[in-house]
Amino acid sequence: MKIGTIELKNNLVLGPMAGYTDAAFRSLCVEEGAALTYTEMISAKALYYKNKNTKPLLQIADNEGPVAIQLFGNDPDLLTEEALKLEEGPYDIFDINMACPVPKVVGNGEGSALMREPRTVEKIISTMAGRLRKPVSVKIRKGFDDGHINAPEIARIAEGSGAAMIAVHGRTREQMYRGKADYEIIRKVKEAVKIPVIGSGDIYSREDAQRMLSETGADGVMAARGARGNPWIFRALSDPEFVRPSAEEVRRMILRQLDLMISYSMKIYGETTRGSGHEYLPGARENAVRQMRKHVGFYVAGYPNAVSVRREINRCGTVEEFTEVLNRYLGDDDELRSLT
Repeated sequence: MKIGTIELKNNLVLGPMAGYTDAAFRSLCVEEGAALTYTEMISAKALYYKNKNTKPLLQIADNEGPVAIQLFGNDPDLLTEEALKLEEGPYDIFDINMACPVPKVVGNGEGSALMREPRTVEKIISTMAGRLRKPVSVKIRKGFDDGHINAPEIARIAEGSGAAMIAVHGRTREQMYRGKADYEIIRKVKEAVKIPVIGSGDIYSREDAQRMLSETGADGVMAARGARGNPWIFRALSDPEFVRPSAEEVRRMILRQLDLMISYSMKIYGETTRGSGHEYLPGARENAVRQMRKHVGFYVAGYPNAVSVRREINRCGTVEEFTEVLNRYLGDDDELRSLT
């Protein structure tokens, strides 16, 4: 599959998820077979004002590529100017988020709020595609609500404005992540345009991916929530002989993610524990342990002792404490069997 001039090795894509798809996690998903990854979504306004919180979001894993940087906003010129500043960076595709359903984002007229503004959509994409040398893509939803199902219309506008690819989540903004994804709307989007279409929604298994492709005709499959705590999903989607990881394999993967998280954090912040004043700044190792807590909850979901693991992990403040808990709970494959 090709997105503009960018050729992918397969049609499996890791979707962007705020707070989850950082460089460390994306690196693991690439190892397991993801052909395209996205950064977490980044505010064009935050980039303009040089918000320090955008720095880790811009980081790319050593083994990534192709990778899309996902920006959000509603000002065509601002989005374009900030994208141009990043074009010489390690990003292969510039993606525009028109799918985020979070109230704070939608309330600012950004994310999925743009599904209600076809003219703004056209202006954003045409401005960016007209000035950037690298491909521009867009991620959309089924529509804003049940009264405004317009994904095919938005897709045609995107293609006509210069977009090289469209990813479609089969739910409206009103649905958030409730109910089932509508694969019929993804099929209609695919029929409406000639550029590649990536289908998103309810991808948790090889069977889900096969159904998505057969029912929609989509060019690729995007796994998002199904990948949390499960970077193996990309191997599972492509390999019919795939066997669920053992507890020991899960333990090793969690520790690898922690190690990568520390490594990437240190590249940005070093091992600093105090700022220039007296404020406390957690070091890379402490920060990684805190960030890994939510990931562990997904890694151990479905295990007999998942509640105990989560409770103890949430009390950990050091790498040593974190590792001891994992070794104690995930070191016995007889006690903790593979996920079911």
